[in-house]
Amino acid sequence: MKTDYATRLRGLYIVTPDWDDTAQLLAATELALQNGAALVQYRHKTATPVQRQAQAEALLALCRQYDTPLVINDHVELCLAIGADGVHVGGTDASIAAVRKTVGSELIVGASCYGTLELAHAAHRDGASYVAFGGFYPSRVKKYDFRTAPEIIAQSKREIPLPVVVIGGITLDNAPPLVAQGADMVAVISSVYLVPPAERKTRELAALYA
Repeated sequence: MKTDYATRLRGLYIVTPDWDDTAQLLAATELALQNGAALVQYRHKTATPVQRQAQAEALLALCRQYDTPLVINDHVELCLAIGADGVHVGGTDASIAAVRKTVGSELIVGASCYGTLELAHAAHRDGASYVAFGGFYPSRVKKYDFRTAPEIIAQSKREIPLPVVVIGGITLDNAPPLVAQGADMVAVISSVYLVPPAERKTRELAALYA
């Protein structure tokens, strides 16, 4: 475990799609890592436990080659079992305080705060490493029944001393206003995994933080 990962939360944050083909997943993720991805989240909502562990272990080995942290979506036990670098907690999952107590002080704990600053304040109090807001735009992967105002980013930066992650339909065209508001990381799924050419798209998104 690289204990300084939580201090390096800046740049392009890629979140994996629900792909069962592990070879395809690894190949696409490696391209993203080669072209500037700064953080990887393993998220596969429909995987079996066996498949989920196998894919997470393979992704962790790949991320280690590129000195890039891997966080696991939701599954705290899996994170600890394979020695991943952190966990991302959704709003309906375990509490941030409980997760922080379970994983200890060094691992990354991310918190989904949707469009609510109160959730971000609570996440900070409970030990989160970063707060994630979204969705900001219509998404091909995650369906949001609300739209988050970009101004929440600057407000969070003023009030909460944590990195801000933005997610939800983010592309190279619509990301700059969010970065200008102070977003420390832009999180994407389709803009890297589902929209070729992945190498160029990833480089251009990562360059927002160059």
